[in-house]
Amino acid sequence: MEIWQAAILGLVQGLTEFLPVSSSGHVAFFNAVFDTRMDVMFFTIILHLGTLVAVCVVFWRDIIDLFKKPFKTLGLLVLATIPAAVVGVVIEVCGLDDILLARNCVGIVLCVLFLVTAVLLFVTELVAKRRESVLPLCLKTAMPMGVAQAFAVLPGISRSGSTICAGTLAGCNREDVAKFSFLMSIPVILGGFFVELALGLYKGEIQQNFIDYGATLGWSVAIGFILSAVAGLFAIKVMLKVIKKANYKWFSLYLVLISITSLVLHFTVFNA
Repeated sequence: MEIWQAAILGLVQGLTEFLPVSSSGHVAFFNAVFDTRMDVMFFTIILHLGTLVAVCVVFWRDIIDLFKKPFKTLGLLVLATIPAAVVGVVIEVCGLDDILLARNCVGIVLCVLFLVTAVLLFVTELVAKRRESVLPLCLKTAMPMGVAQAFAVLPGISRSGSTICAGTLAGCNREDVAKFSFLMSIPVILGGFFVELALGLYKGEIQQNFIDYGATLGWSVAIGFILSAVAGLFAIKVMLKVIKKANYKWFSLYLVLISITSLVLHFTVFNA
């Protein structure tokens, strides 16, 4: 991986983590385009830490409030995180990530799952503009968001998009949906970081990457982290405005276009 590629991936991760277009799908897309040779898992989780910084900067007051009585939001956050944790463990144990992101099939996988996210966003906008979302954040609205986040483990299914859509379709008011969706990213990102870090160190993959790529990997990690944090801050601000208006159709159109692009590249570049 070249440093300029790391910079692009950092910007892509930061923007797409919070916009409803799937960060994992976009990072997989660009990794396939760049034909990255090194094991990028460690680099990817560092990019996620950058977006975590962005969440903490914007929602630091809400994070502090989690630990104040009666701990309602904290309890809902724990419950909503369980489905994603279970699915994440299953995918890790079964090695599904390696299968889904293999160069000979990644284009097809991204094509299908980008389209799924596009349809979900389009349907949610239609529903949201035809009825009021008035329910407060509660178990009835938080758990659908948790289940949706579990599906977002798949590359191409947007975590922010699926959770926001699930909360909106469950009838939760948009302000609560927005805050809770962003807060839900914290345990998922932290959990993923510690699991992948432990596995990478245990298997020796991280050490081997630094042996093979040395200073280049160090600079790539640093630049990717900083750019993902900065881009994440921008994306959060944009998304908060989008959620208030439930205006998702342009994201749907974009996802259709990148889905078609993924399919074309599958047959012309990825498997050339």
